Amino acid sequence: MFTGIITDQGEILELDRRGDLHARIGCNYDMETVALGASIACDGVCLTVTEKGDDWFSVDISAETLGVTNIGGDDGWRAGRRINLERALRVGDELGGHIVSGHVDGIARITDITDEGASTRVRFEAPADLARFIAPKGSVALNGTSLTVNEVEGRHFGVNLIPHTQAVTNWGKVQTGDRVNLEIDTLARYVARLADYRP
Repeated sequence: MFTGIITDQGEILELDRRGDLHARIGCNYDMETVALGASIACDGVCLTVTEKGDDWFSVDISAETLGVTNIGGDDGWRAGRRINLERALRVGDELGGHIVSGHVDGIARITDITDEGASTRVRFEAPADLARFIAPKGSVALNGTSLTVNEVEGRHFGVNLIPHTQAVTNWGKVQTGDRVNLEIDTLARYVARLADYRP
C-alpha cells in the first residue's frame, strides 16, 4: 500500500524486452534499505524490485500492466523520462495522502493546463467507466500522486497543483494531451458497489 505522497523522482535508464518489459530506474533512495522483492510505486504503478545497485533498481512489467497504464504505447516510457516514485507504506508511517494500492484503473488524458496565481489548474478526461467514481473534494491518484478533485463535469475533472507538488514530482513537466495513470479512491469503488448491489 502507498499514500500518494511522492518521495523521489526516478529516471528511466534502460528498457529491454525479456518476454516482459524490463526497466532499470535511477533513484536517490538508499538502496541498502530496499530489499529485493520490495514494492515501489513508479508513476503510480506498483512494481517489484528484481535487481538493484547503489542508485538504481530494476523491475519487470507484464503485458497486462502495459495494457492498462501509460508505460506502453508510442508516448510511453523511454530512456531519460522522469517518473514519480514512492516506497511502500510501513506500519507507523504518516498517512499524508490517501490509501493508494498502486493498481492503476485506467488512463486519464490532460485536456487543459492553466496557471492560477502560483498554482496550476490541470483538467483531465477520464475513461467513461471510471468517471462516476470521481467526485468533487474526493481523492484520486494521478501518476501516483494523491490529489484532491476540485470540480467534475461529466467525464472531465480538474485538480490544482501547488508549486511544491510541481517541484518534487514530474508534474512540472506535463503537457496537454499527456496520458496519466489514474487510480480511483478505493472508498469510492466500494460505495458504488454497495449502491449497485442487488441480492
